[in-house]
Parts: sequence; structure tokens; C-alpha cells
Amino acid sequence: MTARGTKHSGPGTPGASIESNRKTRAWARGSRAFAALSETNRIEAQCRAKGMRLTGQRRLIAQVLSDAQDHPDVFELHRRVVTQCPHVALATVYRTVRRLESEGIVERHEFRDGHARYERASKTHHDHLIDLETGAVIEFRNAEIERLQEEIARRLGYRLVRHRLELYAVPRPASRRSDGNRS
Repeated sequence: MTARGTKHSGPGTPGASIESNRKTRAWARGSRAFAALSETNRIEAQCRAKGMRLTGQRRLIAQVLSDAQDHPDVFELHRRVVTQCPHVALATVYRTVRRLESEGIVERHEFRDGHARYERASKTHHDHLIDLETGAVIEFRNAEIERLQEEIARRLGYRLVRHRLELYAVPRPASRRSDGNRS
């Protein structure tokens, strides 16, 4: 019997990925997960512009990452993807984000928690503040900080090419945040 006709189910056995792919295709035909992808999927548009082949699973991963308002790691990205298509493997998510990163479509950040986190590659520069209590990543832009970094490089005899600023912080007590007074 050919590999196509085998029904091995263990990982690494011939036909295992074929069976998994069949399940994914059958699931996709029976649902609207792949069909309901947003028209505003910027990551998918960039993939197409670069000539990347997009399977249904890659398209879904691109959509979930494109819709993310945070900086998910691969585990969180996988958790979100499998809510829409339960047959997407963690390895598929890893391979997809690595490929998107190598194409310059997403950026990888390694914040203090030791997990690589991902976001759409941005045309406008921004910096990050990481809340050490919650792990939340807050993006910000500050013209004064940008000017100061340029000035420091110039004073030291350099032309700034790029930089990355990550601020690690804990929330101030509410009374201090609201009025700036020390109580």
C-alpha cells in the first residue's frame, strides 16, 4: 500500500502528516475559519507581495498575528490559532513565524521573560515599556528620547543607524500615578 493509503497515526510514521493534513482540510471545508479571514490581513498581503506560498494554516497564523494587539510568543499564538483550527501543530507555528521573520514581515523581540515575542514589522519606529508584574508590553514613541539618542551618538562621534529601547517597569501606586504627588 502507498504512503497515501496508510493510516499510521504515530508521529514520525509514514502517513502521519498526510492524515493530519486530511483532517485539517476536512475541518476547513466544514467550517468558515479559513474563509472568514479578514480582508485587512497586512501580514498575508506582505507574504503575497514577496511571493510566499500560503497554505490555509499559514494564512490563519498570519491572520491571528496580524490581528494581535499584543506581542504574543509562539505558545500564545498557537493557543489562539487552535481555537479556530484544532489541527495546527505547534511546529507549524514555529516554522511560520521563523519564515515571516526571515522575510522581514514580523519582528522578533526577546524581552526579559526569555520568550521570543512577535509583532508585525513596523515602518515607524517605536520603543517598548514592559510591565514586570503583568508582562504587558506597551509601545510608545517619544520625540525627545529620539532626539537625545541622536545627540549622544553625535557627541561621541557616531551617526546613529538604529537602536532599540526597552524600559522595564512596575506600576506606581494609583495615588502617585493620578496626581504625581508623593504621599
